[in-house]
Amino acid sequence: MTEGVAVVRAADGERDQRRAAAALRAAGLRPGDRLLLSAASSPALLAAVLGALRSGIVPVVLDPALPAAERAGLAADADPALDLGSDPARLLTGTDEASLADVPLARPMHYTSGTTGRRKGVWSGVLEDGDARALAAEEIGLWGFTAADRHLVLSPLHHSAPLRFAVHTLLAGGEVLLPGPFDADRAAATITGRAPTTTFCVPTHLRRLVARDDVDWSSFRRLVHAGAPCPEPLKRAVLDALPAGSVWEFYGSTEAQFTVCSPEDWLASPGSVGRARPGRRLETDARGQLWCAVPRWARFEYWRAPDRTAAAWRGDLVTVGDLGRVDDDGTVWLDGRREDLVISGGVNVYPAEVEAVLDAHPGVVESAVVGVPDEEWGQRVVAAYVGAADPADLGTWARERLSPAKRPKSLHPLGELPRTSTGKVRRLDLPEVLGL
Repeated sequence: MTEGVAVVRAADGERDQRRAAAALRAAGLRPGDRLLLSAASSPALLAAVLGALRSGIVPVVLDPALPAAERAGLAADADPALDLGSDPARLLTGTDEASLADVPLARPMHYTSGTTGRRKGVWSGVLEDGDARALAAEEIGLWGFTAADRHLVLSPLHHSAPLRFAVHTLLAGGEVLLPGPFDADRAAATITGRAPTTTFCVPTHLRRLVARDDVDWSSFRRLVHAGAPCPEPLKRAVLDALPAGSVWEFYGSTEAQFTVCSPEDWLASPGSVGRARPGRRLETDARGQLWCAVPRWARFEYWRAPDRTAAAWRGDLVTVGDLGRVDDDGTVWLDGRREDLVISGGVNVYPAEVEAVLDAHPGVVESAVVGVPDEEWGQRVVAAYVGAADPADLGTWARERLSPAKRPKSLHPLGELPRTSTGKVRRLDLPEVLGL
């Protein structure tokens, strides 16, 4: 089952990156311009992203499964100089090659939902040379990427962490394995047959793989997970299955990276998310909200949203709104994500965004969305609504307008939604009301 695995080697990738950079220059793109892509993971996507980054052009990488209307809205907001759609290979058809910087001169711009459900572009602009080198050195040094690494991509490259790991493996001279959309059989065969040394994954991947008896984990020196809380029994099973010292995790977001957690740190404090990443400091405010001091090269702003940017920063401290604690020894604990956030298969889903789609149906008066525990996905999206809409019809409506992770897995009509004494909907009471 490993015949279909695409392999990107650093030397070959460099040639394609130079061709992509030449094509971008010929198309008139300059440093600071945006390049829009919404393609499945592929060698061509990696070449386009790195060719752009090493030219100071900012790739905006969107989920190819986005509904057309949502994609159009993000494309309009990003205001790209060039939209490649689902075909990054268009940049690789020529033979001209352009020179490249040694390291990326920018960070990709990813869109992340805000607490109101509105997506925000995370923008870092074009970096000064010293900051660009520091950013690349930090990522390569933290995970120890070298030319000997074979990095297995298990999550889609339109997410920030999988793209970051793949990009920095190639910059370090290693190779990247692209087996295609996640499939447990294919992933197991690739791990056993191709002997990867590193991977990034989410707990959903681990749950599907660690219980199997046909996976040879012995080649890994780093398996890094994040994106959702990892239940303690699953974490211990993964630690038992993999080579000693190889299972790490981190806490971060699309905007910034905050902690790193070694196996030793986790075993000493099970359930924690480790300590502040090198060059960072974490503290909490009176509300228990986590703030992190980050180096200059890790700063960002929300694209064309100065008010949101101002709310996220306090000097060199930044917050994404999560609540937690920091022990005297620096160990960080998450007391819970923003209470309305659902994390399903490592994907952040904000109920307000899903509710806006459901409420637009003519047969829905109002809706409320919540995440409930799910053994496979961590959480699954569930919706309750008031109105005459047929659940099957409403499900079709949602499928046509929401990407897969955001679609409610079940829809429940109610006579009324649970509310506080002031009239606000109590999303967290929904599982009990629905008997889930």
